[in-house]
Amino acid sequence: MQTNPNKLWVPVLILGWLFDFLFWENPPGVNFAIFWTACLIGGFYLLLSEGLRPHRNTLLLIPLFGFFAAVTFIRSEPMTTFLAYTFTMLALTIFTVAYLGGRWMRYTFADFIAKAFSLFGSMLVRPIGFAADSRKAQAEAGIQPSKYNFMPILRGLVIAIPVVMIFASLLASADAVFNQRVNDLVEAFKLENLPEYIFRMIYILIIGYALAGIYLHAASASRDEKLIGEEKPIVPPFLGFIESSIVLGSVVALFAIFVAVQFKYFFGGATNINVEGYTYAEYARKGFGELVTVAFFALIMLLTLSGVTKRQTESQRKIYSGLGVALVALLLVMLFSAYQRLNLYEAAYGFSRLRTYTHVFLVWIGLLLIATIVLETLRKERMFAFALLTASFGFAASLPILNVDAFIVDQNIRRELKGVAAEDLDSQYFVELSDDAIPPLVGALRSPSLPDSVHEKVTAALACIRYNRDFRQDGDKFKWQSFHFSRQNADNALASVNDELDAFEIDESEYPVRAISPDGEEFYCSPYYYD
Repeated sequence: MQTNPNKLWVPVLILGWLFDFLFWENPPGVNFAIFWTACLIGGFYLLLSEGLRPHRNTLLLIPLFGFFAAVTFIRSEPMTTFLAYTFTMLALTIFTVAYLGGRWMRYTFADFIAKAFSLFGSMLVRPIGFAADSRKAQAEAGIQPSKYNFMPILRGLVIAIPVVMIFASLLASADAVFNQRVNDLVEAFKLENLPEYIFRMIYILIIGYALAGIYLHAASASRDEKLIGEEKPIVPPFLGFIESSIVLGSVVALFAIFVAVQFKYFFGGATNINVEGYTYAEYARKGFGELVTVAFFALIMLLTLSGVTKRQTESQRKIYSGLGVALVALLLVMLFSAYQRLNLYEAAYGFSRLRTYTHVFLVWIGLLLIATIVLETLRKERMFAFALLTASFGFAASLPILNVDAFIVDQNIRRELKGVAAEDLDSQYFVELSDDAIPPLVGALRSPSLPDSVHEKVTAALACIRYNRDFRQDGDKFKWQSFHFSRQNADNALASVNDELDAFEIDESEYPVRAISPDGEEFYCSPYYYD
């Protein structure tokens, strides 16, 4: 590329323009996936044309990228989409820094941090170095600068436009006829938007520049010849085996006593509510946060001790691993208790987003604990970061597969139908959910087995949701760049039950807005309003 720099500059500037075309005044939708897919394809074109093939391990990140990129325009639940955006970018970042080396599975936390800073530095300085090296390479090869080199023209325009604007303004003030001609020109070419055009051109250049730095980093700094701590630990083990065993053994003993004392309380389930005098909420909540916190910090302690403890003989390694296995086993008991408490709470009071996130999180942190002790036993400490990365990707992927808001609707309605709830169906909470919740709500509405009382609550919730969506959009039509499957499915679902929803009157005369059933019963349309 050095002897033909336009091979780099033209694609990155086209991608910068594509960003503007897709995102300017367009909310996120399919545009996010299109842009980053185009960037990935552009990177492949540039690097493969230079004979730089990706390592096969790096290619494993492509399906992850595709999955999370697709989630951004398939699901609309906030946490799901936030994690989809985050892990799409994370997959691309790892792909960039490990493009040629492919050793990302062996990265430690220090490697990830160092690679991230290195990539950021490349985005800032590598394009400048590339431009200088290109001029030098062309001179050494006796190649004359291409007559199609548009960079000098672009730089000249960036400098000339504000200068011309200043002089034109002064001349227009000096002569009325010239001022009229300038006004006619401005109107004809919509030059009143010139500041906007300049701003957009600047960020197109910035995006193109950053992408050039990313591609150059992948081409020259992603071989992973040497990883941090691979040959020599960053912090050599300094803590004696006896000291470490005392610390770990003491914590194991404490956890064992706690589990033994509380064993009946852990697994007694609903019977403990009467025995201990707790309500459902008190039993489910009591200690839940503390148990999860203990599990988290115990995992950190285990990882830290594993890194700094001297284990010079095979017997020491076996004893330490045995203590680690005992610690993880006790933590899994505690997490299972927390999981059971959460199940009781959800059975009594229904699912919410936070409860659903926690439910999924407990499963993945349990798997992470198991992976951690297996890796420690096998002396594969470098794989701890990969285990955490895998658990993080797993958690983020579980939410769109589960479809959080649809899951909440389905479970809460089923709970109401079974008659095991401690409280009635909170249909007002449905109003707070995203478009993902609308198709299952409409599906429930069409169910012939739905009791009249639940049917009315679901209809009221849908009437409020339709009102809130119309109010927020206020007649705005989304362009194709913002296409979103969740929104499309929600629109189609609502349109199919318009007649039933029209039977509910929306009263906007006072806050909060209310949906009034044909029988005169009122339902609040604000999820945050409490009577």
